[in-house]
Amino acid sequence: MSTQVFPSLIGQGWGITRSPIWKTLINQAVSGRETRMGFWSYPIYEWELTFNFLRVGTMRQTVYTELQSLMGLFNRMNGSFDSFLYTDGDDNAVTGASLGTGNGTTTQFQLVRSFGSFIEPVFAPNIVTAVYLNGVLQSGANYTVTGWGTATPGIITFVTPPANGVVVTADYSYYFPCRFSDDRMDFNKFMQNLYEAQSVKFRSIKL
Repeated sequence: MSTQVFPSLIGQGWGITRSPIWKTLINQAVSGRETRMGFWSYPIYEWELTFNFLRVGTMRQTVYTELQSLMGLFNRMNGSFDSFLYTDGDDNAVTGASLGTGNGTTTQFQLVRSFGSFIEPVFAPNIVTAVYLNGVLQSGANYTVTGWGTATPGIITFVTPPANGVVVTADYSYYFPCRFSDDRMDFNKFMQNLYEAQSVKFRSIKL
């Protein structure tokens, strides 16, 4: 599980497609009555980005490596084989996220994110800026946070278990762990020192 971060490139187009995907088994009887079984507790997301230009080489005495950044990431991940971390521009941080309530013995709490009315786990925290117990800011010496690439990612572990009834909340930013959807990516050179990538697809991954 790589911790390489998807690059932020100025040539990215405004159009972004983001698709939540679920897995459901549907059996339909002759009468038309359906029996449905859901296999997942939270979705996989797929993104499709467009890069209108990726600069390469020297232009006006400035050396650009935008093409190398994107193509290099794709090749470093061996296409769809390895994972990377992606920052979604509209879904990357939470403030005052409720992580649970202490019982005097539990020391570990899973980071989560809410989007609308749906809540799901966060496995790739970026920066945890604050942790609170009943609204009281805690010192960083009182807890640790595991990141992506560890055996139990996205877990806050307290040195001393929060007391019974104490509400645990936190502020943090996060990534989506992803992989490229395909083993091929097309780059089109449309002008000297300028390329474009009209379809860069990747999807989130589950543990």
